Amino acid sequence: MNTKANKLEYKQIKIGDSFSFEQIIDKVTVGKFAELTGDFNPLHCDEPYAQATPWGGRVAHGMLLASFFSKLVGMICPGERALYLSQYLNFKNPLGLGSKRINKIIVTGKVVNKFDAVKIIEMKTRIVTKAGQIVIDGMARVKVR
Repeated sequence: MNTKANKLEYKQIKIGDSFSFEQIIDKVTVGKFAELTGDFNPLHCDEPYAQATPWGGRVAHGMLLASFFSKLVGMICPGERALYLSQYLNFKNPLGLGSKRINKIIVTGKVVNKFDAVKIIEMKTRIVTKAGQIVIDGMARVKVR
């Protein structure tokens, strides 16, 4: 696990730059998130309950998935110089866990705007499955210190 943050400066970041990483989401990850947040909603934590829902089984917490945008901003772009200002989220599709399923998601950010006077970047953020299904999309604003 790389715990060293990038140190991108505002001038190094260009409109159109894209950044991404892959993350594995499994039942252990979901369980840790439930413990950390206290969100034990049965849709996320109770397989028999979740099987009776339209999704046919447990799904990952949307906010667990969205929390990986923090890694994108705080570790990758811009990394150490980041001050996260805002994040808009649109939950498009649930991420099912299945009985033995391990999901790999791809977390991406694409710089779509820069505000030079205040050194703020705007990134289109997205989480997709390996099969390309959009799970979350949104927009982040980040001050580059």
